Formats: sequence, structure tokens, C-alpha cells
Amino acid sequence: MHLALNDLETFIHTDTDMPPLIRAGIIHYQFEAIHPFLDGNGRVGRLLTVLLLCEWGLMSHPILNLSAYIEHYRQQYYDLLLAVSQKGAWEAWLAFFLRGVSEQARASVFRIERLQDIRARYQVIVEQERNAARMASVIDLLFSRPLLSVRQVSASLNIPFKTAQAYLTKLVQAGVLREVTGYARNRIFQCDEILRAVQENSL
Repeated sequence: MHLALNDLETFIHTDTDMPPLIRAGIIHYQFEAIHPFLDGNGRVGRLLTVLLLCEWGLMSHPILNLSAYIEHYRQQYYDLLLAVSQKGAWEAWLAFFLRGVSEQARASVFRIERLQDIRARYQVIVEQERNAARMASVIDLLFSRPLLSVRQVSASLNIPFKTAQAYLTKLVQAGVLREVTGYARNRIFQCDEILRAVQENSL
């Protein structure tokens, strides 16, 4: 296993004229075939693929969700990996892998556009606020943390707890947030619209 991982690492770091997506598909297969962990090889393999695409400059952020595609076609995924091991059926595996990258890239574009539309609509709330810059910061935080607490807003934006609480209350009143715990303390607020946008078109 250690020798195989060393060879894989050498392949990853060796310059080649091979198209990067083909290279990523080969690396993913090789990692899964080595199977270095007792659990989590699939998750790590998918993460490795996305991080390599970022490292190679094909993406600026790790926004490609290959897991949705692979989970949807789980049995076919396993069968194709096994066929490479048993029969050298690289073409079928790589076609499957490339189709997954294509489908999930389109899904990512769809989600990004949807989130941009939501942020544009929330700009009305920003412009109505006396401290527009601070409200903009609170709203922008929702796009990285659509499920959060007052304390998290306070810590993330370095503002007093009561100030963070006041802004979240305004967003609840505007229909942007919903309190989901029902507690009087340690409440958690959720932006349903952002969560739906993230989950849309995810197979």
C-alpha cells in the first residue's frame, strides 16, 4: 500500500501533457483501488479530485460536488471501478467520470446564479438599513453560514452580541431568516431560501 501511494503521489506531482480531467479520473481510480483507509476512501477520493482541480487552476474554489453524482449512480460507479481493475476498462470509467464532472459543473453554475439572484433581492433590505454596510456584512455571512446563531454572527463580524441579535431579528421580520429551535436562548436561525438554492439540481 505504501509503495502504491508513493507511486500515486509521484504521478500527481509529475508534469504531463495529459488532459487534466483525464488525469483526475485516473488519479481517482488509483486512489480508490489502493483503498488506504478502513473507512472514508470514497469521500477522501472525491475531495482529492476537487482539490486537485483547484491546485491545477481549473477552479478557483472547491465548488464541484461530485458526491451527488457518484451517490446517485453508486452501483454503476462501483462496477466501473471494478471493471478497470479486472478488465482494464478505462474508457468506460473515464466517460462516466467526465460526464459527472460536466453535469455537476452545470449544476454548480445553476446554484451560483440562483444565489446571486437571492443576494440581489436582499440588497433592498441592505439599502433600507441605517448602517447599510453592517447589514450587508450580516447578509453576506448567511451565504457562507445559512444556519447560524447570534453568537456566531457576533464572533464572525466582531460586533456586540445585542447588535448581532438586533440584525437577526430584523432579518426574521423581513422573512429572510427563520428561528428553528423554539428556544428562548441559544437560538439557531436558518435561511431556507439559501439552503434550497444550494440543494437544487443536486441529482
